[in-house]
Amino acid sequence: MNKIVIAGIIAAVVVGVVVGVIGTTGINKNSGTQGVTQSTETQPQTVQQPAVTPLRGNVVIDGSSTVYPITEYIAEKFSKVHKEVNVTVAISGTGGGFKRFVVNETDINDASRPITDKEKESASASNVRWIGIPVALEGLTIVVHKNNNLFANDCISVEELREIWKPDSSIKLWSDIKPEYPRQEIRLYGAGPDSGTFDYFTEKVVGKARSSRTDYIPSEDDNVLVQGVARDRYALGYIPLAYSEHAVDRLKILKVSEKGGECVFPTNETVTEGKYPLSRPLFIYVNYDKLQSKPELKEFVLFYLENAKEAVNAVKYVPLADKYYTEAVKIIRNERYGINDDTTLTNLYKSIK
Repeated sequence: MNKIVIAGIIAAVVVGVVVGVIGTTGINKNSGTQGVTQSTETQPQTVQQPAVTPLRGNVVIDGSSTVYPITEYIAEKFSKVHKEVNVTVAISGTGGGFKRFVVNETDINDASRPITDKEKESASASNVRWIGIPVALEGLTIVVHKNNNLFANDCISVEELREIWKPDSSIKLWSDIKPEYPRQEIRLYGAGPDSGTFDYFTEKVVGKARSSRTDYIPSEDDNVLVQGVARDRYALGYIPLAYSEHAVDRLKILKVSEKGGECVFPTNETVTEGKYPLSRPLFIYVNYDKLQSKPELKEFVLFYLENAKEAVNAVKYVPLADKYYTEAVKIIRNERYGINDDTTLTNLYKSIK
């Protein structure tokens, strides 16, 4: 082959290689010097996240049968999120629960009434400190058998109830209430003496807490009271609204009047507005020192308040205002409450309408 042709071929190859190399080079515009551009991108470094230790421990709750449905709902939901925390919820009535709470046997006491002075003294004697937290509203209903049509407009007054339930009541028969009523024994059903409902009813209706006639059928279990009234044509009882509403096919809920006022039927609206005469707040009482030292307890209380509206609606009670729950969470999270404090959160709910 002609040497010139061979030289031309070699030159072309060299040019091609040079061009190929130039095609893979670039200018470092920051330095003004020529260099080879990296063909691989810098990979982001994976940051190793610290392992999250799941909450572990126990939360022990006892107390009111009225508050129980709310707390049970919360506990079941909480346990699905925090599987390593064992939450137990028992029912022994508000008073029965406080007997355990004030000697440090439980973390939380469900209560359908505020803590009493005597219970405060017992807690102090055992060095148990606490905080009270309103969680819902509730109406106490007066119920009779579904076929009882004796009361005009299906309404009874607080004053009539007082005459029936006071300790020295002479009312034994229905005809003792009004002569035109049947001469049949009136059988009464109500909360047992360990129940906060008993304390509330006697104070509100009779005029003195724990002052009541004793010849009635008591129970701390509201379902037992529902069944009793539903089966007894001549029964009359008092039962929390959430329980009576679930049994409207088996018993009748009466309207209630007070001091000659209008007869008011218990509903969420009349309870929230305070129009229904037998309306009341519901509480949980939490051990103050355990709230500081047990992360699982603090998380449970925060979870309770964050989910309270859902739970309260689910069990047919009356929720407090959304703003109350939001502010209550902040107070618990930031520990802006006192020792033996039953005013901070109670005043908050009363101030928010």
